[in-house]
Amino acid sequence: MFKDPYLLDFLELKNGYLENDLESAILKELELFILELGNGFTFVERQKRMIIDGDDYNLDLLFYHRKLKRLVAIELKIDKFKAKYKGQMELYLKWLDRYEKQEGEKSPIGLILCAEASKEQIELLEMHKDGIMVAEYWTDLLPKEILEVKLHKALIEARERLERKKLRQ
Repeated sequence: MFKDPYLLDFLELKNGYLENDLESAILKELELFILELGNGFTFVERQKRMIIDGDDYNLDLLFYHRKLKRLVAIELKIDKFKAKYKGQMELYLKWLDRYEKQEGEKSPIGLILCAEASKEQIELLEMHKDGIMVAEYWTDLLPKEILEVKLHKALIEARERLERKKLRQ
């Protein structure tokens, strides 16, 4: 249901933007953002407030996916993926499951949108098992030459992962 990367060039962000700038730009262009996410998404809330042990936490964006019948938590990061983001999202998903999930809905899932993914960390953390996906976003369409290099690198990494799996079996 999720793709990677997300092309957010329509937000027209300038260099040096903050997470709040990214969030505000997305909400300003919500219809285009939902179309970029894919079919079935509906907007629920911005800066979803959660109080846990007396501390305030705020989830950047909360959506609902009609076909999946579950809440989709989206956390925005303006830097490269870090392992600590998994724990943050797990906490949010557990809270949403306990306090926001409605009867007949499945457990919430999460999407961490980062400026850059850390493929090996994401693979080692097995985030998909916890209902958490990580995807990159691009605020500009990359030149053809750079896209080709990224595609070639991704292909090599995929082949290496397959080889490692074969050696473990």
